[in-house]
Amino acid sequence: MIAAADLTVQRPRTLKQALQLLRDASAENQPLTPMAGGTDLFVTLNMGQRPSARYLDLWAIEKLRGVEATGKRGLVFGALATYTDCIESKAVHKRLPILVDAARQVGGVQIQNRGTLAGNIENGSPAADGVPVLMAADATVVLRSIDGERRVPLAAYYHGYRKTERRADELIVAVEVEVPDGTQRFDKVGTRAAQAISKVVMAAVGHRLAFGSVAPTVVRARALEAYVEAGGRDVAEAQRLALEDARPIDDVRSTAEYRRRVVANLVAAWLGGLDKPPRTR
Repeated sequence: MIAAADLTVQRPRTLKQALQLLRDASAENQPLTPMAGGTDLFVTLNMGQRPSARYLDLWAIEKLRGVEATGKRGLVFGALATYTDCIESKAVHKRLPILVDAARQVGGVQIQNRGTLAGNIENGSPAADGVPVLMAADATVVLRSIDGERRVPLAAYYHGYRKTERRADELIVAVEVEVPDGTQRFDKVGTRAAQAISKVVMAAVGHRLAFGSVAPTVVRARALEAYVEAGGRDVAEAQRLALEDARPIDDVRSTAEYRRRVVANLVAAWLGGLDKPPRTR
């Protein structure tokens, strides 16, 4: 276990203070690691690992909290929006109900109360449950530094295993979603029915699909999406295309072969629920 005395923790009260601290630390080549609910970090520290010695605790910044409905189909999640916030939000229930399903399967109530969507995104775990839902819904990550703001599609946010687009002087301040039309589906396969890390997770919004625990990052099934969008409905071909993006490995939770079989079964079930393509004349 890592002793608390070995860690430096800054606790800003405002977003401006947080961004200035990040800028100063980056300029001094002593970057601060943003921390929200800490649900992943504390596990890592308890195991005796130290991903960083310097942290920026964001929990007191009220401006980063909450879930907001925008327009007819939009949702904006503050960087400190928790899984409990998603479960309790009427707008999320109405517009992106599979995110509620995913949130209810993230750990226990204590984890749901502290864990945040933005933290789940930035942590970069390929086994994240909320990230595939947001990716299938075409979410955008809003990054801000002291100099300005930029928006990055979540589908383009990852550069590799636990490597993200965020610069050392930036924070995720929000996640924006304009929920696409179409049937929504969320499937999680784990060792048990609750409080389990996923072996495979699939989320679908209309013709958009994302998979977790099948590659170094959460991935969109682009080849399969294009095939279905063009009217393709052959199950075998759909399964083949899905597995082009799914590159599972053997690890302590499962085998690559098992994951490939699960992906194929989930794709078949999803495809069977889609409307048949219009008949050609």
